Amino acid sequence: MLPEPELTRVSSPLPGEIVTVSALVRSVRDLLEHRYPLLWVAGEISNCVRAKSGHLYFSLKDETAQVRCVMFRNRSQMMDWEPREGLRVEARALVTLYEARGDFQLNVESMRRAGQGALFEAFLRLRDKLDKEGLFDPARKKPLPVHPRRIGIVTSLQAAALRDVLTTLARRNPSIPVVIYPAPVQGEGAAQQLAAAIATAGRRNECDVLILCRGGGSIEDLWAFNDEALARAIHACPIPVVTGIGHETDFTIAEFAADRRAPTPTAAAELAAPARAELLPHLHRLARALQRQMRSGLDARAQRVDSLAGRLQSPADRLAANSARLGAARARLGSAFASCTRNAEWRLSHSARRLAAALPNLGVLQQRIAQLDSALRRATQRRLAVLGEDLARLSLGLAHLDPAAVLERGYAIARRPDGGVVRSSVDLQAGDPLQLSFAQGAAMVRVEKPL
Repeated sequence: MLPEPELTRVSSPLPGEIVTVSALVRSVRDLLEHRYPLLWVAGEISNCVRAKSGHLYFSLKDETAQVRCVMFRNRSQMMDWEPREGLRVEARALVTLYEARGDFQLNVESMRRAGQGALFEAFLRLRDKLDKEGLFDPARKKPLPVHPRRIGIVTSLQAAALRDVLTTLARRNPSIPVVIYPAPVQGEGAAQQLAAAIATAGRRNECDVLILCRGGGSIEDLWAFNDEALARAIHACPIPVVTGIGHETDFTIAEFAADRRAPTPTAAAELAAPARAELLPHLHRLARALQRQMRSGLDARAQRVDSLAGRLQSPADRLAANSARLGAARARLGSAFASCTRNAEWRLSHSARRLAAALPNLGVLQQRIAQLDSALRRATQRRLAVLGEDLARLSLGLAHLDPAAVLERGYAIARRPDGGVVRSSVDLQAGDPLQLSFAQGAAMVRVEKPL
C-alpha cells in the first residue's frame, strides 16, 4: 500500500453546478496530481512505441491492470538503455490526466529495470561502456598456451580459492611451477591492488598464463571485480588471463575482459594447465612416430647414396664430354648469329625503301593549310558581324521590356506583403499594407480607400 500523502485543497464543482468537459477534466487532473506526488510504479512494458518526435509511449501492466504512460524526449534521451516490450521496470512517474482525450496516464520522469539495485545498474552501465570501446571483442582475446612453462595466480593468500587452484594444478601437472601475485579480493582498495598485481605480472613477464580467481559471494563481495581500472589492466596485460570468480552463475566485468572465463576457480586451473595423465600417452605416441620417421628417413637416404654411387663417373670423362658439348654449342651460336645479322640487314633496307615512298609532299600541304586558314578567317569575320547585329537587336528589345526603364519614367509597382503584384484596385481593401517599388528604393504604405 502507498503511504497516504498530505491532501491539498483543490476546487471542485458544487452540487448542481453545470461545468464544461474541460473544466471537469482539469479539476480531476488537479485532484490526481495533488493527491499523488512523484512515486515509483512497477510493471511490465507493453505497446512500446517511440514517436518521430522522440517521445516514448507505452503501457505498464501487471496481472490485473494496466495504465498508459508517456516519457517525453528530454527524459528518455537521458537513459543509457532502450526500453522494450515485455521488460519489467520501475518507473518514477507523476499521476495525471491527458486533457485532450480524458485519459488517465503516468508522466514518467525516470525508469530503471525492475529488481536491480544501484550496484547492478552500475555494473550494466560499465559493461555497456567497455563493450562499446571494444574491450570485450572476441577478436582481441589472446589464445591460451597449450603447454605453459609457468602459471601465475592473482588472488588473496587467505582465499580458499587459492587452495583449490593449487590442489588442481598439483593434481593435473605438478611439474609446472607456479608464481603467486598476492592481492586482496574484497574490501576497500581491493580492485586497485588486483589491477596492480596484474600489471606487475605483465611487466615481469615470467608466466605463460595468468589465473585471476576468487570464491563465491554476493554482488557486494564480488564488487572489486567490477572495477573499470581492473578491466583495463586485464585487457592491457600481455599474458593471457583466465578468470575463475565465484560460481557459475556469477558474472563480473573482469570475466568479460579476460581472455577466457571459467565458471569456478577449479575450472580455471583445469583450463590453464594440461593434464599430465593425458599428455604422457600423447608423448609416447609422438616418440614412437618419431622413431618410425627416423628409421624410414635413414633407409631412404641409404638407397639414395647407393643410387648416386652407381652413377658416379671419373672427373676426366665428365670434363671431355662437357668440352665436346661446349664446342658444338659454340658452332651453333656462330651460325645463328650470322643468319640473324643477314635477316636484320634485309629488313632494314626494305623498311628504308617503304619509308621513302610514304613521305608526304610538305610544300603542297603547307599551301593547302594557308588556303584553309584564310578561308576560316573570312568566315569567322562574317559570322561575328551577323551575331553582332542580332545582339544589338535583342538588346534594344530587352531595353523596351525592362521594368526598370518603366520605373525610371515615374511609375511604381505595388506588391502585397506576400510578394504578389496588385493589378487592380478591386483587389484592395482599406488598411491593406502595400510595398511600392520605385526606380530607386521602395516604401511601405497602407491603403486608405480603394478607388
